[in-house]
Amino acid sequence: MTAKSADVLLVGAGAMSTTLGMLLKQLDPTINLIMVERLDHVAHESTDGWNNAGTGHAAYCELNYTPEQADGSVNTAKAFAINSAFEISLQFWSYLVEQGAMPSPEQFINPTPHCSFVWGEKNVNFLRTRYEALSKTQSFTDMEYSEDHDVIRQWMPLVMQNRSADEKVAATRVRYGSDVDFGSVARNMVKYLEQQDGYELLLEHNVQDLKKDSDGRWNVTLKDKDGKNVTINAGFVFLGAGGGALPLLQKSDVPEGKGYGGFPVSGMWLVCKRPEIAQQHMAKVYGTAPIGAPPMSVPHLDTRVINGEKALLFGPFAGFTTKFLKKGSMFDLPSSIKSDNLSSILSVGMSNMDLTRYLISEVRQSHTARCDSLRNFFPDAKDEDWELAMAGQRVQIIKKDEKGKGKLEFGTEAITTKDGSLAALLGASPGASTSVNTMISIIERCFADRLATDEWQTKMKQMVPSYGQSLTEDDVLLKDVRERTLRTLKLDRETEQAEA
Repeated sequence: MTAKSADVLLVGAGAMSTTLGMLLKQLDPTINLIMVERLDHVAHESTDGWNNAGTGHAAYCELNYTPEQADGSVNTAKAFAINSAFEISLQFWSYLVEQGAMPSPEQFINPTPHCSFVWGEKNVNFLRTRYEALSKTQSFTDMEYSEDHDVIRQWMPLVMQNRSADEKVAATRVRYGSDVDFGSVARNMVKYLEQQDGYELLLEHNVQDLKKDSDGRWNVTLKDKDGKNVTINAGFVFLGAGGGALPLLQKSDVPEGKGYGGFPVSGMWLVCKRPEIAQQHMAKVYGTAPIGAPPMSVPHLDTRVINGEKALLFGPFAGFTTKFLKKGSMFDLPSSIKSDNLSSILSVGMSNMDLTRYLISEVRQSHTARCDSLRNFFPDAKDEDWELAMAGQRVQIIKKDEKGKGKLEFGTEAITTKDGSLAALLGASPGASTSVNTMISIIERCFADRLATDEWQTKMKQMVPSYGQSLTEDDVLLKDVRERTLRTLKLDRETEQAEA
């Protein structure tokens, strides 16, 4: 058996683990990191470009982040939280580009207008109300709104092709929205880390067990591709394994992980096979979710740049499998059911029958039925121009509510132990877009003593200039921060071309 030692063990080589590794290595270049990944490549599960929406989630276009309330107003709290969190990611990526730790921005992020599009009087009224509530703030000050067919046609030509002039439609747009190749982000971070002392990447290594020793450190047993065991003794362990984080959290047997369950939801895209059609669309156009659909299934006609190639996708269409990972096992869900989460899982199953029926109906849809959904966004779409592709796997959180019953949550949740020796990230959207903010919160909880030092505070301010301040409350700070990130990441280059 091979034995290794590390200050920090990062499980999973996706957006979350690589972000935490980069943050810690910037804060302390002498820190010793080991990253383990069960696949033979970095970022090939949830972080892979084809397995997520690639949307730099800033709440510009995602209508599920601003739910309508009983009085007809919209709840904007989540939109502001997500917008601020994404700005933190942009700041950190800008810092890394400036330091030469990340490549030219075009290799991982591209300006792609974020648009919302709705039809029908009720939905138009909702979008107008949403626009009025958001656009009066600095966070959303550049949001545009229109009900004019000609204006909307300029924003999204495919969406308005052969649409009746009498149809009531509305759209919003933020021109500096972004498309992010999170797979490229993670792989470039790993490329940088591999050039630093005190970093080791172990591919094709599966975590078998996690146990705490008498010194409060973790002994983590791995199995490599040849079936040999490797033990890593680490002072801190981060479980950033996407859908695989829950089973690993259960293996650790920490009290903070008791009661959690997982509800897997798979996804599928319609991918346009004709490049000449894809070239006519340059936006992420989000609509409203069908009744009973999970938030990850909000439909959108989506320009993507994946591994340098432009693509046009529509979806995602939800599905159901018992796997927790795209390359996982059908036994993932059954084996995750324990005595401490059984009642929560059963409670969620009984109270979410609409969701279950929706997922079943999605799986059974024909290709033409899926293309009919697409035609709501692109009236001229032809079945033969599109093909179905599998997207990633997401595991939504099941946990006990204040009454002790189970509840299903569509978001992300960072779990940390009381002693700060272990952290795990569960859940899905907005996921990778807010990875920097989420990983900073883990550092605040698990490295509090070191973060309190002047050295770490100064460095954190260099990486994220707004650190410790509120972007939603300080308009001047937000304006300054946004001007810098748009310039550094070249997200304003479309605006510059238009003005020229």
